[in-house]
Amino acid sequence: MKKNKDISAKRVKKIRNKLWFFIKSNDYTPMTQKQLFIECSIPKDLEKVAKDCITEFIAKEMIFIKSQLIHFAIEKEPPTLVGKISIHAKGFGFVTPEDASTTAKDVFIPKHLTLNAVDKDIVRVRVSPDGKKEKGPEGAVIEIVKRSRECFSGVIYELEKDSAFAFCPLLGESKTVNVSFSKKKPLKVGDRVFLEIENWETYPEKINTKVVKHLGHISDASKDIGVAIHEYKIQENFASDTIEEAKKFSKNPTKSDLKNRVDLTEIESFTIDPDTAKDYDDALSLTKDKNDEFHLIVHIADVSYYVQKDSHLDKEAFERANSTYFPNKCVPMLPEELSNGLCSLKEDVVRLTVSVFMHFDINGELKSYDIRRTFIKSKKRFTYKEAKHVLDEKIASPHFETLKSMKELALLLQKKRRERGSIDLSLPEIVLKIDPKGVPVGFEVIEYDITHQLVEEFMLKANEIVAHALISRNIPTIFRVHQAPGSSESNDFLNVARAYGFKVKKSPSHRDIQQLFEEARSTPYLRSLSVAFIRSMKLAIYSDQNVWHFGLSLEHYCHFTSPIRRYSDLVVHRLLFEKGIPQETLQSISQHCSEKERISFKAEQSVINLKKTRYLHALFQEDSERIYEANVSKIKPFGLYFEVSGLHFEGFIHISEIGDDYYYYEEKASRLIGEKTRACFSSGVQIQVKIVHINLLKQEVIWNVICQGREKKKIKKKK
Repeated sequence: MKKNKDISAKRVKKIRNKLWFFIKSNDYTPMTQKQLFIECSIPKDLEKVAKDCITEFIAKEMIFIKSQLIHFAIEKEPPTLVGKISIHAKGFGFVTPEDASTTAKDVFIPKHLTLNAVDKDIVRVRVSPDGKKEKGPEGAVIEIVKRSRECFSGVIYELEKDSAFAFCPLLGESKTVNVSFSKKKPLKVGDRVFLEIENWETYPEKINTKVVKHLGHISDASKDIGVAIHEYKIQENFASDTIEEAKKFSKNPTKSDLKNRVDLTEIESFTIDPDTAKDYDDALSLTKDKNDEFHLIVHIADVSYYVQKDSHLDKEAFERANSTYFPNKCVPMLPEELSNGLCSLKEDVVRLTVSVFMHFDINGELKSYDIRRTFIKSKKRFTYKEAKHVLDEKIASPHFETLKSMKELALLLQKKRRERGSIDLSLPEIVLKIDPKGVPVGFEVIEYDITHQLVEEFMLKANEIVAHALISRNIPTIFRVHQAPGSSESNDFLNVARAYGFKVKKSPSHRDIQQLFEEARSTPYLRSLSVAFIRSMKLAIYSDQNVWHFGLSLEHYCHFTSPIRRYSDLVVHRLLFEKGIPQETLQSISQHCSEKERISFKAEQSVINLKKTRYLHALFQEDSERIYEANVSKIKPFGLYFEVSGLHFEGFIHISEIGDDYYYYEEKASRLIGEKTRACFSSGVQIQVKIVHINLLKQEVIWNVICQGREKKKIKKKK
């Protein structure tokens, strides 16, 4: 008996120490008692002992309970800050401090330390003193100060007598969402609903909600965009005051509008845009002098002339910050009267512009520039396809010689850009074809040909010149900045490149990366390699600080060329000709535009991903045995990610589902190896996959790998 008591005491001490060391560790984040016992692997028969330990800790003021969460009561708190959290699709997050003086950088929050915060929540963060330097400060969310939203869209996937269960994309598949609803408005499986959170007390184990709006049925593809607009709070309709203000303008510029402007209506100018474009905010002019030097003019719609500061138009444009582009639908930043009317550089009508005059020598070196308020009359509206046909001499055009000179200058500017270290990916664009009912019916591959390239080169140069002009005048502005990737992200990309068989230095320069992509152009790995490179890079953002642009390898860069659809560009236009804007205001605008840009991107991607899932669902119903070619994009200890060729749809297969062998993860080489077959899966390997099941309600595609379709490598066993 005495022996049993001794053993029991030892077990109590072991449980006590296990709980205490876990709670006071740097990685600990406040959690419920149930979560704590799971994290510490407390056996069921010892939960009573563990609860007694918790009671002891509370009595000794070692811990305290707040909102059912156990907090560590330490004598000296590490630094904390309050800010807004942005949750990445992969689960980790970044917190932007409310008080910019606390830290100059966003605080990185690992996935397991987010305290189940939802995107845009206001949170309190405990900053770790030994965070990873390459990512900046690192921390853990210790308190949800304010929830960003109380409503989420969901799809009903299961019904019971008095309740239903919904899948909410923004909360994740693992969250149990209970839905209460009125018997007067019964639900059915597949209904899309807008749900209000009744309380957060039971989150994350489950969430109790009620239906506040019906959004249609998942079978109705025409509702996809409307649901995304609702979910991401995209402002679709303009306020009546804003519309009235826009309608007050005459349909064409008046004589008074043309005063103090350079008349460029007689010179050759034209636009080049996609087939589906409805607004044309840039036009081009180019001549060559007797010395074969280039005189390029980039004309941009003078939106700032119409959208005056603090007007209804300005306030609403600021709130939206950018246009949002869905398949077959645009939610514009400005009303149609401006975006498709007065500020659209349509063919054969006079339009107000801001023109950047550039003089280049025969080698593409910039000799001089000027920026003036002007007005033009575009001579032609080209689509990219039409301009390419003219250059290829498939159709005749009076603008052939000008287009040919534009191609010549663009190639010179491309060469200059490569020389300074800019990485040119030039990927074709994959565009979903959508029928009038919102159903995806296929894909169109739009090649990034020379017409796309010349427009991009000229716009990049105009943006660079405007940034340089504002800096030279000591005018604070909004920059487009892009930081270099951290070492871990770079290593991920380099490992992918090596897995494809490319020889890459341990610490490659920009020139080495350029050479890598030049080699990749003649291989089937170009797109996969490009995607891996893009994923390795940080997001470009707006900033009042000039922190160079890594991707373009430019010291000075801003956005100027799209004031119809980007508020940042509209502000830059004002700074060129009007009174300066205070630095703190520019900082606020930059943060707002960056955040709104991220929201629009998430909304756009949510629709595109659902449309792709719908398309795969249709293919699966048509032929459930269909085999898809794919490339492994990355390897994780728990499985492999791949991209379906042609569709550019990312799939995942868990390590346990590969099927014909037991696979283990080899960390050093980042690959999965079959224990018996010695078959190997690594980044870059071409495989064949097959759909096992598609659940449209949860937007889930279950895949299986066709084993004989993968590349096999013999791996020598370690001695």
